[in-house]
Amino acid sequence: MALSHRLELRQGQGLVITPQLQQAIKLLQLSNIELDAFVEAELERNPLLLRDEGEPEPASDGETERDPSLTQVDIVADTAAGREMDAPTEDVSPGERATGDGAEAEHAGGQIDWSRAGSGGSFDGEEGYESALVDVPTLSAHLRTQLVQAALSPARNAIAEILIDAVDEGGYLRLDVVELAARLGCELEMVEAVLTVLQGFEPVGVFARDVRECLALQLKDLNRYDPAMAAMLDHLELLAKRDMAGLRRVCGVDDEDLRDMIAEVRALNPRPGAAYHSEPAETLVPDVMVREGLGGMWHVELNTDTLPRVLVDQRYHARVAKGARSDQEKTFVADCMASANWLVKSLDQRAKTILKVSSEIVRQQDGFLAYGVEHLRPLNLKTVADAIGMHESTVSRVTSNKYIATPRGVFELKFFFTAAIQSSEGGEAHSAASVRHKIKGLVDAEKTEADVHSDDRIVEILKAAGVDIARRTVAKYREAMRIPSSVERRRLMKEMA
Repeated sequence: MALSHRLELRQGQGLVITPQLQQAIKLLQLSNIELDAFVEAELERNPLLLRDEGEPEPASDGETERDPSLTQVDIVADTAAGREMDAPTEDVSPGERATGDGAEAEHAGGQIDWSRAGSGGSFDGEEGYESALVDVPTLSAHLRTQLVQAALSPARNAIAEILIDAVDEGGYLRLDVVELAARLGCELEMVEAVLTVLQGFEPVGVFARDVRECLALQLKDLNRYDPAMAAMLDHLELLAKRDMAGLRRVCGVDDEDLRDMIAEVRALNPRPGAAYHSEPAETLVPDVMVREGLGGMWHVELNTDTLPRVLVDQRYHARVAKGARSDQEKTFVADCMASANWLVKSLDQRAKTILKVSSEIVRQQDGFLAYGVEHLRPLNLKTVADAIGMHESTVSRVTSNKYIATPRGVFELKFFFTAAIQSSEGGEAHSAASVRHKIKGLVDAEKTEADVHSDDRIVEILKAAGVDIARRTVAKYREAMRIPSSVERRRLMKEMA
């Protein structure tokens, strides 16, 4: 068979993800903090983009290059872009939609009328969502304040500074004093003397080198450190195993004294430095807010504080484009304009998609908002995607790193997606979260040894309540909630009796 060359024409269809679409998909799954950082980088890179910070100020005499008159680009995505993002477009900006009312707000997902909405509290304004920084002093700063008051000699003060730097977040000393003495060329007794002074600082238990020493320091401060307690601290592994017979033998005490000693040890803090933090704690800012309105309606709206306000300076673009001479300059200006337009469209598309997905989640989980976690319905991505005409991957990206503030607290959007557990009576399925809540309620109701339920007994109780669940599933949920087994719970109640 002879080989030969020939030309053929073939026609086919394929999915091409453009760079702009990749950017839109990326924006969809970013959290509000990550989105703000991304927009800030774009503002630095693109001279045609500006952050909208309110009313523009008049330009000074020296600022003649840039016209302060800014026009926001039309943020209505075209039909093709709307299909690519799996979300319809509307002639409403995110800020206007978040505060709108009437028919427009209802069309955008702002109001949903559900008769099942009950009393669950409501929010008064947006003050509850403002980010706040908690001023918590760092552990090292707290220790250095006490070091100044200790008035040590310069040499001992230098050693103390090194030891303070070696304390971890839990308050433990992560430095070998022998190595420190050798490194500084001083006597080991001097380092240990400084360490003894530091171990008297607040919080009690800091500068301990292990858990035993940490607990011993706290017991000494309470004047409860005796030979029996020292023996217990020397055998903490027996306490972890709940080997009461072994503890009685090594401590030389009876059952009553042993129970008192165990209660004292449990009241101690094994991480005394945990109350301090190296960085201030920041309050979580939700992306979506839900509040209960009149007439049994849930109002779903975007948190405008998390929406970047980006403007495109159209007049500045016209002036720069008119002054461009070379092809390279014209290409740069055209690329900047196209990138700016697409960014604003993508931000608007992101806001619309988040609002649409959140509104459907709230509609599906109205029972949870009205009555609590026991009424959380089974829900998956496909159910929401089919209801709003989007792809599952789009819903998954929207619900990643996004939070919603409800009358029952702030939750991640993924919290509302739970597995289904079938009903034993053929009725509506139960969500895994509500079943876990029922199991925890049964365990919390146990007051005596006779009340302790085994996993098999919990299965029977749940089946009587209409939940068809296997024993291994009960055990898995119990272990996930860190609930001990029935044998361990009975043992604990016996010890505490």
